[in-house]
Amino acid sequence: MNEAFASAPGKFVILGEHAVVYGKPAIAIAIDRRFYMSVKKSNEFMINNEAADIRQNPHLRYILGNYDMMPVSVNMDSRIPTGSGLGSSAALSVAFSAAMRALNNRSLNVADIAKEAFEAEYFSQGRGSPMDTSASAHGYGIALNMSKEKEDILWNISKNEHAWNVSRIDVPKMTFVIGCTGIRAATGPLVEKVRKYKDSNRFASDIIEEISGITVEGLKCIRSNDVVNLGKLMTKNHKLLSILGVSSDELNKLVNASLPYAYGAKLTGAGGGGCMVALTDQPDKVCEAISSRGGAPFIVKTGVEGVRTSEKSEQK
Repeated sequence: MNEAFASAPGKFVILGEHAVVYGKPAIAIAIDRRFYMSVKKSNEFMINNEAADIRQNPHLRYILGNYDMMPVSVNMDSRIPTGSGLGSSAALSVAFSAAMRALNNRSLNVADIAKEAFEAEYFSQGRGSPMDTSASAHGYGIALNMSKEKEDILWNISKNEHAWNVSRIDVPKMTFVIGCTGIRAATGPLVEKVRKYKDSNRFASDIIEEISGITVEGLKCIRSNDVVNLGKLMTKNHKLLSILGVSSDELNKLVNASLPYAYGAKLTGAGGGGCMVALTDQPDKVCEAISSRGGAPFIVKTGVEGVRTSEKSEQK
């Protein structure tokens, strides 16, 4: 193969972000916005037809290290807002891992792709969980440290003192609205902020435990298609994340604006900016409410496929 093409979806977190870093449960769902990538062998490292410094691209650098840093020409096109909590960097890592494997005739096992992409994310950020990369690789819906049924387990990932069981979950048809603040927020500093708070204050540790309990209850709601109580849990999760200091005025405005027309709403991802998500059966009204507060909304539904590879571009 002279050139390999791959794509991977973004994701949003229904419940459990930040707590998941400490091995607690979390639930994430893939969204129908994807990161598209093509890779071909080259005489020098290039991105979008221009010479690039691999040292400035740590996600790609880590994965290329598994191929003795072979130079490649990479073309990328993301439909996922960056710095938004929607997993754009994870989708990049997943798509690049898959494309490099296809280009070099290596196994396209989804578990291997998810694990390699997680290591690339960890190498880049120095911390984190495999939630984003697992959701992007598998698609549909995934839970971390949740399922007790062996047939549901997709893969296990460990790093240092933390370990995560990644399981698939069957998500019924639901409609969500994502509202973007337009504020880019780096994940690393926010994760570090919570870590310092947790290490210095028992109250923060109790909040992490409470988020964990909410997430477990949320999975029960998903399995029974109980959108009313799932929405209540989402809103409660947002309040706890606000106490941890990872929300923002802009996020709170969008969450509050959507609540009259939604079962529940919360920030999604690291916070500090980025996006919120609302569970609703009135998506148009939620979109109008979010727009009226200066946010950029779009509607997403469940049932999105994970990573894909091909011999030609799938972009439209």
